[in-house]
Amino acid sequence: MQILLVLAFVAAVVGSASAQSCNTFGSSTRCDNGLSGQRFGNFTYWSNGSSSQRVGTSTYNSDGSSSQRIGNSTYYSNGTSSQTLGNTTYFSNGRSCQRAGNSVHCD
Repeated sequence: MQILLVLAFVAAVVGSASAQSCNTFGSSTRCDNGLSGQRFGNFTYWSNGSSSQRVGTSTYNSDGSSSQRIGNSTYYSNGTSSQTLGNTTYFSNGRSCQRAGNSVHCD
């Protein structure tokens, strides 16, 4: 579940031209751009001062953005969507993220 939250947050805060890798260990996430997060229950607090709350299949971010997962598709409040096939998530804006174990790399 934490990996899905990372994907949703990365999609919300990183520009389409930025490649990024994140690793999750237990309740902690660290990304190569310096962003980190700590999960407490359904909340994740990010090092940039923002937070995310997971409620069922929805994620709500403190900046007002949100996402909802339906099956293998996720719909984001900014109008983009993504579909996960195996270990790869493809975004409607052309980005993609690959998951390998506890790591996620987005192009």
